[in-house]
Amino acid sequence: SYYFTERNQLTSSNTLTEERDQLQKEIELLKNPLVEKVCPDGWKKIGSSCYYVSTEYKSWEGSRQDCRNRGAHLVVINSQEKQTLVNRLCGVKNYVWIGLTDSVSEGTWKWVDGTPLTTKYWNSGEPNGGRAENCVYFYSRSSDTGEWWDYYCYYKYRWICEK
Repeated sequence: SYYFTERNQLTSSNTLTEERDQLQKEIELLKNPLVEKVCPDGWKKIGSSCYYVSTEYKSWEGSRQDCRNRGAHLVVINSQEKQTLVNRLCGVKNYVWIGLTDSVSEGTWKWVDGTPLTTKYWNSGEPNGGRAENCVYFYSRSSDTGEWWDYYCYYKYRWICEK
């Protein structure tokens, strides 16, 4: 009978260890979103993301690479909130490259993070460039509306990175 008691105590001790480990994991997960994301100098913190608006002008590919070098990606717009946000960051009557292209397969617009295009804010008549225009810039018409245009990827615009 001594043997059984010993074994039961071991079993319950193992169970407690497992429960403790499980609780530790849950605590970590809960703490995660509370850790404030600190954005690098020159970046804007909006919500839980950081945004960098370039002052230089580069081609779409050059812009994409610049964001990568900064540990980020060209901005992805998948909601009305994001569209409004980019419109604000862009500045009125300005142009910026965003992370949308159909250069991999003509007519299939994909975001740089691999997500397919769902929410669209094309200017009327866009995209219209066929095989020639495979990259997308954002044009901020006024303080509250902005649209997308497909254009030549080699053209030089400012851009917005996000991380």
